[in-house]
Amino acid sequence: MGKDFTTALRPAIVMTILFALLLGIVYPLAMTGIGQALFPRAANGSLVEASGKVIGSTVVGQAFTSERYFQTRPSAAGKGYDGLSSSGSNLGPASQALFDRVKPDVAKRRAEGVTGAMPADLVTASASGLDPDLSPASARAQVARVAQVRKMSPAVVARLVEDQVAHPLLGVIGEDRVNVLALNRALDRVGGAR
Repeated sequence: MGKDFTTALRPAIVMTILFALLLGIVYPLAMTGIGQALFPRAANGSLVEASGKVIGSTVVGQAFTSERYFQTRPSAAGKGYDGLSSSGSNLGPASQALFDRVKPDVAKRRAEGVTGAMPADLVTASASGLDPDLSPASARAQVARVAQVRKMSPAVVARLVEDQVAHPLLGVIGEDRVNVLALNRALDRVGGAR
């Protein structure tokens, strides 16, 4: 019995070590190398630079607090867009806690001039809490405020929004969306009051 056990134990230990090395070191290094070789920008976080300085990422949201910019959706990640605390609120549509959390955001958006039906993504967090995109309706709802603060024509600002709308992949995968960082960078290129 003892000899059979040690005979069976040795291959189990060897295979465990082999697979730990293969799947814990070799495979991740190979995937990292392939990612760096084929998709270096994406593998490094899709970072956006301006004047040699990293100002954000196209795939991770960030808070824009100035009234001069289009605002992102609320974030449930830590203190807001904290990649180390990525998570959704996990609050369902019938949750009183969700209602209490959304109510001040709705009031804030109304004070900013959003009228009519409130786009849900202007007042609710995304599943990850790091979403860099808004629905086109949410971006359009902010046009009047941004145009007024920047002393720009609302038609010019609305055109910028429409130019930044990304459509679903192959026309069916995903939905129309606007990357807030790209929109705000386009807005800065056009100008307006500082």
